Amino acid sequence: MSDQNAMYADADPRSRLTAASPAVSQASRGFGASHYALFGAIPPQIEDENGRTWLARGQNFIIAYTLAAPGGTFVRQGQVDEYVLLIERREPLAVVRANGAEERVSGAHIAMIPPGDSEILLPEGGEFVRLFTTASADLSALCVNAAGYAEPQPHIPPLVRWPDPPDGFRIRSYSLDVPAQEGRFGRLWRCTTLMVNVFEPAGPRDPAKLSPHHHDDFEQCSLAMGGAFTHHLRWPWTANLADWRDDEHVLCPAPSIVVIPPRSIHTSASMEPEDNLLVDIFSPPRRDFSDMPGWVLNADDYPMPAV
Repeated sequence: MSDQNAMYADADPRSRLTAASPAVSQASRGFGASHYALFGAIPPQIEDENGRTWLARGQNFIIAYTLAAPGGTFVRQGQVDEYVLLIERREPLAVVRANGAEERVSGAHIAMIPPGDSEILLPEGGEFVRLFTTASADLSALCVNAAGYAEPQPHIPPLVRWPDPPDGFRIRSYSLDVPAQEGRFGRLWRCTTLMVNVFEPAGPRDPAKLSPHHHDDFEQCSLAMGGAFTHHLRWPWTANLADWRDDEHVLCPAPSIVVIPPRSIHTSASMEPEDNLLVDIFSPPRRDFSDMPGWVLNADDYPMPAV
């Protein structure tokens, strides 16, 4: 999996990625649909004494965006695989318990939560995100766009989990306070099921420096946690007129997501004067990003597949 047909500026670190597969073939199986969820404009899928949670999905991943009430507790029992906790703001504190261990995860952190029984407690409430795979069938069924995945989307292979960490599953917490480094793209972490790229806060993007590209065989989720983003999508023409689609230019204020299907040409532009916060999510982790030395900040904890 890699970026294809990319139009990157020379200074963009992704310009050094190696293409792993051919460009879009005219022999098409059609295209999957894009999905948008504007969490600030729709009712939550879960609302109880613990807070409000919005859920949306791709083929392999689920985004759970939560505004927790003080003391809110979020329990997973018999969780089938690893999931991710992301607290991008500095204010919330989470107490994470899993498999007999407990760890305090402050704001501006990302944490990997092991399979099995776990709970996340927000003593003072606040905003946080959890990322799951669609193996969590109970959450998949609640997603606002669940009907869009009643049938598997084209061009996406079945999810295969990456190798287990050599020292076993446990709570692993990482600070988002990582200094910028020339040649590195964003701030990347991965686990066995997901890869997360947390970008630095940004002002408006220069419209003369966009980066349209497509992915041959995986979806991308772009989660807006601050500001607003315009997502631009274009589908290439194939020999089959039925595959042709209109361009999309969709303004998504935070909190929101877009799920970008394989083979659609896409780029996103931050729109607000400051504090545009974007997070890209992939499941399984991306091999091309993982192959770049120094890009994945916790690579020592999670080995790559042999092939």
